[in-house]
Amino acid sequence: MKPIIALLIATIILFPATAFSQTRKRTARSTTRVTRTTKPSNAQQAGATRVADQIKSLTRFLYLLGGVAKGIEAVDDAVRRNEASPAVLEQAKRNKDTVRMSIQSIREGLDALEIHFRTTPELQRYYIKLAGVASGAATAEEQAATNQFDRAGRSLLDVVNRLTNVLLEMR
Repeated sequence: MKPIIALLIATIILFPATAFSQTRKRTARSTTRVTRTTKPSNAQQAGATRVADQIKSLTRFLYLLGGVAKGIEAVDDAVRRNEASPAVLEQAKRNKDTVRMSIQSIREGLDALEIHFRTTPELQRYYIKLAGVASGAATAEEQAATNQFDRAGRSLLDVVNRLTNVLLEMR
């Protein structure tokens, strides 16, 4: 019992000495180097803002698309059962056209974003991650043209994920 107590006392006495020991001295220069960060260029900040704006637009659109797609599906089901009125059919047609035009506009915006990143020297290193987002939107555009609005929304979700990855890379 006495050897265990002696070991515990020795451990308690020696523990504070080892906890506060330091292997090398820190200088002001070495601590400054740790806290220093590189500031992104104006072009990089502007590029990140453009990517963030696209993400905002896409997520807002996808939120609205969910409700519209459900409504379109309900009308299509009513058409199959011959229960849809001409006014409802006309509204569904307008909704489909609006969704298609919106997806086309999104694709055009993503094309412009890709071109901007490809042609701006400070952003070219991020272009590799960004390349292909417009083709993802083009896929969604094709799916919407064949009345596959749910699949088009899923394709656009993939585009949002890629844009988010680019934005994370830029910070």
